[in-house]
Amino acid sequence: MNFLKSRPRLNYWLLFTAKTLFYFGILLALIYLYHYKNIQGGSFIYNEF
Repeated sequence: MNFLKSRPRLNYWLLFTAKTLFYFGILLALIYLYHYKNIQGGSFIYNEF
């Protein structure tokens, strides 16, 4: 842990990369879930009623 504290520039880039990957994953999940917006978009539980 002292290694990261002694190198703030490396710490910045690691944090930036981690946040970017995290938000990219959220964006992909939202795009995937948007696919189910339409009834024909996927298997919807109330399709048969």
